[in-house]
Amino acid sequence: MEYVIEASGLTKKFGALKAVDGLSLSIKKGELFGLLGPNGSGKTTTIKLLTGQLKPLDGRARVMNVDVLKNPIRVKELVGIIPEQETPPSFLTAEEYLNFVCKIRKIENAENRCKKWLKFLEFEDQKDVLCKDLSRGTRQKLMFAQAFIHEPKLAFIDEPLINLDPVIQRKVKDFLQGFVKRGGTIFFSTHVLEIAEEICTRIAIIDKGRIIYEGRIKDLKRKKQHLEGLFLKMVKEA
Repeated sequence: MEYVIEASGLTKKFGALKAVDGLSLSIKKGELFGLLGPNGSGKTTTIKLLTGQLKPLDGRARVMNVDVLKNPIRVKELVGIIPEQETPPSFLTAEEYLNFVCKIRKIENAENRCKKWLKFLEFEDQKDVLCKDLSRGTRQKLMFAQAFIHEPKLAFIDEPLINLDPVIQRKVKDFLQGFVKRGGTIFFSTHVLEIAEEICTRIAIIDKGRIIYEGRIKDLKRKKQHLEGLFLKMVKEA
């Protein structure tokens, strides 16, 4: 069994707050894995720990067979990351930013790849607009494009659909499901349960930095359980 993410005992504190508390997870290749939880439950901190953006107080993690603590830069090279906040450089246009990403990642045929994503996410008409002047939805499209432009095998996505209109949401959901069918893996963080229930293959619920439930969506459907009811029950009990 090939695991692309393995974490054990991850712990992170901010002052007196323990944002992630002994978290352990294993994600197999080809999963569309959803990490669900209330606001402030530790979802974003978990992604930052797994991608080497934060250093844990304790615990270990391997991503794409790379030790995250020892080689965080290599992890960032291998994966795609969509942060919770859309933060492309304000002084570049949308197209300039995508070209910059291609240059940093040493991507060949950058012009065609940029055109492909501008067209797919339907913001070709905004390519010459400075990032600071883009709408939140367009900035989110841009961050989605930069995460996949180098064709990673694993992507970490933090609340990617909130600012997108229904047409682009559908495109993105179809893309993510197709991505895993082609052998990719998605680590998806959200508190929007309807999206998780629709597209995820397996989910975990986190509350106060601890995993309180793990399971497959198809098992819930077979038992005729709804994710919302399970989520509310588990968080209340926790």
